[in-house]
Amino acid sequence: MGKPRRGSAALPPTERLHPRADDLDLQSPEAIVRRLHREDLAAIRAVRGTLPLVAEAARTVAEALRAGGRLLYVGAGTSGRLGVLDASECPPTFGSPPSQVQAALAGGRRAMTRAVEGAEDDAQAGAEAVRHLRAGPRDVVCGISASASTPYVLGALAEARRRKAHTVLVCCNPPKRGTRVDILILAPTGPELVAGSTRLKAGTATKLILNALTTTAFICLGKVYRGRMVDVRPTNAKLRARAARMVAELTELSPAEAQRLLAAAGGEVKVALAMHFTKLKPQEARKRLQTSSLRALAAKPPRNKKPSALPSERT
Repeated sequence: MGKPRRGSAALPPTERLHPRADDLDLQSPEAIVRRLHREDLAAIRAVRGTLPLVAEAARTVAEALRAGGRLLYVGAGTSGRLGVLDASECPPTFGSPPSQVQAALAGGRRAMTRAVEGAEDDAQAGAEAVRHLRAGPRDVVCGISASASTPYVLGALAEARRRKAHTVLVCCNPPKRGTRVDILILAPTGPELVAGSTRLKAGTATKLILNALTTTAFICLGKVYRGRMVDVRPTNAKLRARAARMVAELTELSPAEAQRLLAAAGGEVKVALAMHFTKLKPQEARKRLQTSSLRALAAKPPRNKKPSALPSERT
């Protein structure tokens, strides 16, 4: 195996040559895949050390969303695309409005599918993205930058701090001295098997962190009950079947009864469950959910222990 070139130690860790990569192009596909998999495991180990800070950030996000604020991702390249992906998955998974978790990507929408040269080097564009989103004290602005030095991201975070927003930086290299954020989530993944290709190990670590961040925040907000996504929006056949199955499993009703209850609840799983636990009609069940969790409603037997007929109205 070849030794790293002179001067490579001066590069950021994710840009350095990997000590086991010099003969990578001589290996069989099976051997290459095994090496890549070992690096994926290293990404998981790197994330493990960040968990207390991820939990702190998730708590901050949950508090912000509860108070009417938003989670705003800003990033470039692979890091930015991962932010867009995470934001786009929140509405179908947790029933959250699209405005609640948003993402700004250097280079705009076309950068999702192709590189926009120089977009990540524009700090002013990052600041403008935060201004365009009207970030404020109730919001959390989360910068995503494997290198921890992307000008677009640093410009965005500086503007977010100026606007009194909470700030988080997810990165895989130590940031430069003087970088100021409220929560720094550093997963030190080290050199990539393909030097500088942070869509590999660094991208894997970043995806894991973003998954944990939003999933934990929304669980704290009551979007998950007994391991189910009870605020799911049943917008296709698969999700409609999942919604009916959840209602049947969590109420022990027959599939036909669960379907009728779900229809009476306007297709909303959480409302259907609240109706079952409280024996209330849809409108009253919705009001009860504003002040009580499903756990609390399930724990309290209804005053009228005789099951009432399923309401016929749709809301």
